[in-house]
Amino acid sequence: MQAHYGIGGVQKLHAWRKLLDDNQLQAEIDQVKRVNDFFNVYIRFEEDSVHWKKNDYWATPLETLGSGAGDCEDYTIAKYMSLLKLGIPTARLRLIYVKAQIGGPSSHVFQAHMVLGYYPQPNAIPVILDSLITNIETADKRTDLHPVFSFNSDGLWVGGQAQPQIDPTARLSRWRDVLMRMKQEGF
Repeated sequence: MQAHYGIGGVQKLHAWRKLLDDNQLQAEIDQVKRVNDFFNVYIRFEEDSVHWKKNDYWATPLETLGSGAGDCEDYTIAKYMSLLKLGIPTARLRLIYVKAQIGGPSSHVFQAHMVLGYYPQPNAIPVILDSLITNIETADKRTDLHPVFSFNSDGLWVGGQAQPQIDPTARLSRWRDVLMRMKQEGF
């Protein structure tokens, strides 16, 4: 971390490890809130084209922490991996690709966006962790978000329906790539 990102990256790594250590025994919803707050405070939003000099790049949590910036996918991946590290089961978490309505309820402007959904119960309305809005809210209160599909390490969902024959790593090359890089980093 120090070789790539200097002392600032090391400090963020230590803060992240402290977050994980300090929250091991907390209730899941408290873990969700603290992880969301941590990344929304420590990481600044920056488009891939500026930050990584690439059109679309999904960073590992260590890359996001070390560089101190990322876009919506980077926040979502970092939050997802952090909650897995805290022991929240994969089945309760989904990375959700949405069309976000920009400019209010009467706007016709939509932008591709990614958020993390936490499902406290299997069929519950998920709580949404977002890089652009600091408070977590249930999906039914986020009328600005229109889900397209969701996935996690175990599956892919389209229109809320599981796609059992589809392996998310086979269909989502960026997801496969970031998982491979995370494995190389020790995840």
